[in-house]
Amino acid sequence: MEPALIGVRDALGPVRVRLHGGPVLAELVGRFGARAGAKVRSGEVVDADGGVVDEATELPAGASVYLYRDLPDEVPVPFDVPVLHRDDDVVVIDKPHFLATMPRGRHVAQTALVRLRCSLGLPELSPAHRLDRLTAGVLLFTTRRELRGRYQTLFARGLVRKTYLARAAVDPALALPRVLRNRIVKRRGNLQAVIEPGEPNAETLIELLSPDGLYRLTPRTGRTHQLRLQMAELGVPIYGDPLYPKVLHTEDDDFSTPLQLLAHRIEFDDPLTGSRREFVSRREEVWL
Repeated sequence: MEPALIGVRDALGPVRVRLHGGPVLAELVGRFGARAGAKVRSGEVVDADGGVVDEATELPAGASVYLYRDLPDEVPVPFDVPVLHRDDDVVVIDKPHFLATMPRGRHVAQTALVRLRCSLGLPELSPAHRLDRLTAGVLLFTTRRELRGRYQTLFARGLVRKTYLARAAVDPALALPRVLRNRIVKRRGNLQAVIEPGEPNAETLIELLSPDGLYRLTPRTGRTHQLRLQMAELGVPIYGDPLYPKVLHTEDDDFSTPLQLLAHRIEFDDPLTGSRREFVSRREEVWL
């Protein structure tokens, strides 16, 4: 956990850097360049106890320091983030397409987490689960740090019933409904996940709701790109998917072809009260 002294800036917490050991300034400059050195000289880097790191500071191997990242230039995502529900413990939104859940890679400020922390004034807001950047729909956040684990555990243990809607082509030869089970592996550095032989780790109930290609997808697991890969594997990839079955190049400012996948509904027993909770996307009017 980051030291309380450094706090949150621009709706982002500090980055933790584990050191190789020795003079901190020289190591940070060697690993991250002159900008890291400037952060040390301006007093923006602290150690695990909140002490300010200066040009003379030396720390042992394995010690950590904390500093704020430089925000990249980002293309603004031109869509609102509607709030479906807000109370003292959780915030539930209807995430738009093209907005990442939380900072990663080149998406930092243009993420649901950062935008909500700023707009709602909740610096400890944290996602209880994730949606792909290209997937729209219901996304739940906790409002305080001490609540995060309780809700994240629900999703990790498969105690949240999730249903999705998708648009794709219809194959008359494809027998539906069916439960699809396979083994999905997503390797670091690869854009696509793949299906491999072995013990299944992904399971989804796939139903065709209408002859024009409206599907309901009910996953029992939450592997990366699970629904997108499984639909492509069946020969009916989700409309607007730039990754499956083939990787297509798209520009960051091209919002013309959203992935036709919607996280439509989540249901669970609240870990704090025991009451049944259900949240439904308001985007369903576009789909049904």
